[in-house]
Amino acid sequence: MDRKAVSFLIVGLLLGMLVATAGFAWYVRDGRLDTSTSNVRILKLAHSLDQSHPVHKGMEFMARRLEELSGGTMRIEIFPNEQLGNETEAIEQVQRGVLAMTKTSTAALESFIPEMAVFSIPYIFRDEDHCWRVLEGPLGQELMLVGESHGVRGLCYYDAGTRNFYTIDTPILSPDDLQGLKIRVMKSKTSMDMVQALGAAPTPIPWGELYTALQQGMVDGAENNLPSFYSNRHFEVCKHFSLDAHTIIPDILLVSETVWQTLSPQEQKWLQQAANESSRFERKLWADETAADLKKMQAEGVTIHKPDRQAFIEKVQAMHRSYDGTELGELLSRIEKEQ
Repeated sequence: MDRKAVSFLIVGLLLGMLVATAGFAWYVRDGRLDTSTSNVRILKLAHSLDQSHPVHKGMEFMARRLEELSGGTMRIEIFPNEQLGNETEAIEQVQRGVLAMTKTSTAALESFIPEMAVFSIPYIFRDEDHCWRVLEGPLGQELMLVGESHGVRGLCYYDAGTRNFYTIDTPILSPDDLQGLKIRVMKSKTSMDMVQALGAAPTPIPWGELYTALQQGMVDGAENNLPSFYSNRHFEVCKHFSLDAHTIIPDILLVSETVWQTLSPQEQKWLQQAANESSRFERKLWADETAADLKKMQAEGVTIHKPDRQAFIEKVQAMHRSYDGTELGELLSRIEKEQ
């Protein structure tokens, strides 16, 4: 073999090794599986919130606990701020097993899992304590598993507080104040039905685009919880926040059913334990940050209103009755009976 042939052979071998290495690196980055050399299983978790949000901090706590519990053999890589897609896209990736985990609002799940729509029905919980009794009871646990046939399973709920209306310059003191306003809602039929029942025009806009939409006057306001309002600096545009507490919609941590089945029983136990602990950690953090954000909002010139909720409750009774005789109606009845 002459020198030229040997050179071509060496170059070919080097190129082959380079391609193989790059392909393997892509597989490790893209996948959910461990490597035979490091024996570390890496789970990717994507969500739409920023790093200052209590729920993100709760998931960071979960990642630390999983690494501790597994002795470093399992790790979670978190991608916030819609880095891997918006809520709907992340759910779809989890369904396909392309993404291991995501955190989403249960409202965003209703187009995938119809039963989740129950959380978006206004004024179904008497208060937050009632809500958590339901979530931690048989019904809440059942709902976490109804997505198995859709490729996802719930690991835990995260506190997302009460959802309230906030507006640029029109204080919401009664349902009458919502008449004719364009209010941003999640892409949830039930949420849109609720806003419409209260008299406003529901306008679904992706969360990441809402600040600009408010700034440009595309919508008159939105509805969400206190920490999300503050951490996303919506107080720079909206100067009225009404504590009407129309819904208590929890967040839920989802894992791909495909990925779950690749985990050993011990790995499943570690992941579930880390998720459960993170839920308790996040709830305390949520309460602390909500109280702190309320003071910060007022310091930024936001007026906090405490309207009479009864007028809002009466306004949505027809919406409640529309579920009679349906699966959602049955879920509503079970929630009402929870003491």
